[in-house]
Amino acid sequence: MIGATGAGTEVQTEPAALNALLGDDTAHGAVPVDPAAFAVDKLLPDVEVSWSKTGDIRVGPRAATVPLGSLRLDVRAAVPTAEGASASASVSGVVQVAPQVDFTYGGEGIGSTPGSAYLGVSGDWTSGWALKGRATASTTPLRIPFAKLHADPVLQVGPVPVVVNLDLTCYLKISGDGKVTVDMEQHLDGDFKAGGTFAPAKGWTPVDSANMTGTPVRSTVTTAGSVRAALGAEATVGLYGTVGVTADLAPYLRGEASGTAGSEASAASWAVYGGVDLTGTLRVQLSIFGTPAFEHDVPLGTLHREWKLAPVGTS
Repeated sequence: MIGATGAGTEVQTEPAALNALLGDDTAHGAVPVDPAAFAVDKLLPDVEVSWSKTGDIRVGPRAATVPLGSLRLDVRAAVPTAEGASASASVSGVVQVAPQVDFTYGGEGIGSTPGSAYLGVSGDWTSGWALKGRATASTTPLRIPFAKLHADPVLQVGPVPVVVNLDLTCYLKISGDGKVTVDMEQHLDGDFKAGGTFAPAKGWTPVDSANMTGTPVRSTVTTAGSVRAALGAEATVGLYGTVGVTADLAPYLRGEASGTAGSEASAASWAVYGGVDLTGTLRVQLSIFGTPAFEHDVPLGTLHREWKLAPVGTS
């Protein structure tokens, strides 16, 4: 208490750490986020959002079946076209994601820290996207956010409601030398997980995994050059409005050629690849668990996988 006046009593408070509220209670689980609970902000005109949940099945504009409990976004966008290209460049795609927040609290540990803790995001991922035309050259990848989503699921741990904040920013990313003309499409399926885990002996350490496989639908690469397109999502997970983990999942499609080439051409050398990058950061605000604050953000590390989608032809 700072003081009292006729108008009332003035006090100075500070936020309680989560371990002080939970004490020796424990909590563990992955809580699916109701896709209909997301607040959606469309950032491009050609974005369609649909979802499914028990008793209220909805489908996207292409009339495809949406897996139960998934959020679906369809997007089409023009991208800057290389000077002299005969046709405009464009990218289109659909992503279906069933996100869940992962939260673990292992009771009281040594001193004021918890015995264990974990905070992260995971889920099933399905996407398909196509890149057509010849995009302009860019030394820095062109990132085009097309939707922002927000949800605040609540986990009840004993008498304490734990509010978990989940934000998703879905985006397209294009890079290349501006020389290659492509008509490429890929379907991708899998799952991912990203977060941070705490143990008294080790402190906070990163957790990241992405198990995905891709299949080509069509592949045509003409003219020497290279291009790469990603349809990804950046997720942030926090507690009570305080960011704790940021994860960026970026499945991509890459084409390159040394001359005129295509899926039906025998000349030149060409190839099409699929891949996925997963990067992220543990944030200093994870001190809300009662663990020591970081002096700086801790990278989750970089997970990178790539696979060939089309055979390499030689002249």
